Amino acid sequence: MSRMSRSNEAEVEWKPRTTLGVMVASGKINSMEQIFENGMRIQESEIVKHLLPDIKTQVVSVEIVQKQTDAGELTRFNALVAIGNESGWFGIGKGKASQMRNAIDKATNASYLNVIPVKLGCGSWECRCHQAHSVPFKVQGRGGSVTIELIPGPRGLGIVAGENIRNLLKLAGLKDCWSRSFGSTNTMSSTAKAIFNALRSTFVTG
Repeated sequence: MSRMSRSNEAEVEWKPRTTLGVMVASGKINSMEQIFENGMRIQESEIVKHLLPDIKTQVVSVEIVQKQTDAGELTRFNALVAIGNESGWFGIGKGKASQMRNAIDKATNASYLNVIPVKLGCGSWECRCHQAHSVPFKVQGRGGSVTIELIPGPRGLGIVAGENIRNLLKLAGLKDCWSRSFGSTNTMSSTAKAIFNALRSTFVTG
């Protein structure tokens, strides 16, 4: 299941509830880079929406979980949502609820709170164009039994990966790269976490 939408839908007026939120709303902090450089923790999704107005959300998967209880069968939905601005920012989040819409909303909110910077570059020996279109060096990430390896690719290559992985990498801002995956990539929660960890290591390692 995949659905993409921009976050600039009609919203109620934001009333910051945290110190960081107040600083962002007042203009004392005007970029996501400032937040991460100072090691601040994001606790309000509106902060990300305010600083990254072009960010998009994508419903990666929604699973139905049924559980037998004394009162009968209980049905719940597990949603997985990814966000990104296609230019170096990416996040994933999970949500559970008895209604699908509520599960997706919870997952979306969680993804905003889990947003990370992704360092883009040109690490391919075949290219060396010095433009931010791929990963700057080979990175690897793991989620559950799934391991994802991202290898820099030359301009024009595209993203060599399965559709689900390709969509998430595009959301983060990658245009060209090779990928290798190991494990059960049909399990989207593990695959998304592996991608998240691989992309995070571009910033931590570089």
